[in-house]
Amino acid sequence: MDGCEAVDRELDKVLTKFGGIDAHVERTTTNLIHSLSRLQEQFETDAGDFELTTTQASIVCDAVNQAREAVGRIATEHRDLHSTVSKVGKAIDRNLNPDFGTITRDGIFSGERAKILTQVVCQHLYRQGMLDIGDALCQESDQELDSQHKEPFIELHRILDALKRHDLEPALLWATENCEALAAQGSTLEFKLHRLAFLNLIKKGPKHQSESIRYARDNFCRFVKRHEKEVQVLMGSLLFVPGNVEASPYGHLFDNTLWDDIQETFTRDACARLGLSVDSPLAVCFAAGCIALPALLNICQAMQARQVSSIWNGKDELPIEIDLGKEFHYHSVFACPILRQQASESNPPMRLTCGHVISRDALHKLASGNKLKCPYCPGEQNPNDARQIVF
Repeated sequence: MDGCEAVDRELDKVLTKFGGIDAHVERTTTNLIHSLSRLQEQFETDAGDFELTTTQASIVCDAVNQAREAVGRIATEHRDLHSTVSKVGKAIDRNLNPDFGTITRDGIFSGERAKILTQVVCQHLYRQGMLDIGDALCQESDQELDSQHKEPFIELHRILDALKRHDLEPALLWATENCEALAAQGSTLEFKLHRLAFLNLIKKGPKHQSESIRYARDNFCRFVKRHEKEVQVLMGSLLFVPGNVEASPYGHLFDNTLWDDIQETFTRDACARLGLSVDSPLAVCFAAGCIALPALLNICQAMQARQVSSIWNGKDELPIEIDLGKEFHYHSVFACPILRQQASESNPPMRLTCGHVISRDALHKLASGNKLKCPYCPGEQNPNDARQIVF
């Protein structure tokens, strides 16, 4: 981030200087044009004389000298601008290290992993609604994805497109079909959809007031316990239907932000119903990588300067701890209370028969043959009885 800010400062200097030069060139050329235009008019007035008088020759010489001086100043300023622009390139080379080879590992996306990476990219494209591009990538990479990876996103984007057009029917149908699952996960989607449908009837005016009341009776009864206040507000808006309800104290109900909210709610609840994360895993990994990259480049440069770069080679963990922020905290992390080390795939947490948990490396170090004494309780047990657990 500091490197980007340093480059940004150099760019600001270039833009400021360019703006000043542009204004000066515009002012100088305008003055020269006016001066030469006046000189031309004077010559046209004295068109009968074929020889320049001494005064006229002096005026022409002064105009030529002024033009030369102006062009010289513009050329000098242009050269200075080139010098300032070159500093931007030096700032980029100094602050932004283009060599990412120090933080990558050769062959990490080869073989079976390359196939998995392609599948992840295809799934990301399907998530974004770019179905044709995802199909083309699968075809060109000789990948075959199960229909279950594509069909849920086809339906999801079809309903989202309808919501963007303020068409509630597809979403209401989907919510009705999945009402039990939505209720189990505490979703408010179905109520919000019926609320928008009710408000659409109200906007049609007094002629549809009876229809609005019937719709409320048919659909809001089962939501009263959980959304009592919201239902009361909706019923209160009926009093202003004969007038301009959108200009009434209930005008906030017709804000377009409700349509943005229903799209977000549907996306979140639909993904939860399908067992998918709301955000694309590829997008999350990319965002986390962008945050971690500057710190990794700095530590790699420091390790290279001290000629200890081999410390990181071949390890499955980062050389330093990088805090990505709360938005990237997805699961618990187990640290062995004996060795004070974070668990990994090669050193997973192990549950002892007494219920205490330590790492596999600690288990091997504490074991003595077929006996193991728990470091937290006096019970003895066979180390082979320990079981790996997953958080």
